[in-house]
Amino acid sequence: MILIPVKRLDTAKQRLSAILPQASRTELARAMLQDVLSAVAEFGKDNVSVVTSDPFAIALAASYRFEIIRDDANLSETDAIAIATSVCQERDTPSTLVIPGDVPLIEAAELAAIYANSPVTGSVLVPAHDGRGTNAIFRSPAALFPLRFGNDSFLPHLAAAKATGQPCVVLTLHGIGLDIDSAEDLRQLASAPGDRRSQHLARKFFEKSGAEVAREAVPANP
Repeated sequence: MILIPVKRLDTAKQRLSAILPQASRTELARAMLQDVLSAVAEFGKDNVSVVTSDPFAIALAASYRFEIIRDDANLSETDAIAIATSVCQERDTPSTLVIPGDVPLIEAAELAAIYANSPVTGSVLVPAHDGRGTNAIFRSPAALFPLRFGNDSFLPHLAAAKATGQPCVVLTLHGIGLDIDSAEDLRQLASAPGDRRSQHLARKFFEKSGAEVAREAVPANP
């Protein structure tokens, strides 16, 4: 099963607060989620669950006929996935693939690559572009090891995966590798080829904010 955790979008993307007001951050988070769910739908896997209590995310998931696993506590991505993993265990779901809702350049082909490289028993990890975070995790069985998300989750996840004694595959994937947490991430999204909803929005933010956002996103030359 593919699991997509989504915290409340009306308070999303606090790390971008220095360059975008909350209304713009929410708009961006919604656009990114649309891009992610569109790619997942294109991939075509039947078992997809969005783990959330956010009204927009619930309505969007329903439009794709994805399942909703309620996360009314809305504490963290870690807690949301713990809830969803328990549901998968109760259903004897053989595997889980966790994808965040803020990797807007994700491609259906990248999802296919994860499954193509997944061991029968074991895991696949896709690191963030900076090598610190973890932007996709496949586990078979579904609760092979617990997940703990955060700024520096990749190495702990890698250690936990290896500690199981089962194969662990590390894949570097360009689209999934870019999550949007900083002005530089937003600049990369805006400048990348493509015409996704989030890219149009990022470009609009840069045009609207002009030099102010650009100064934040691109370090000045010495």
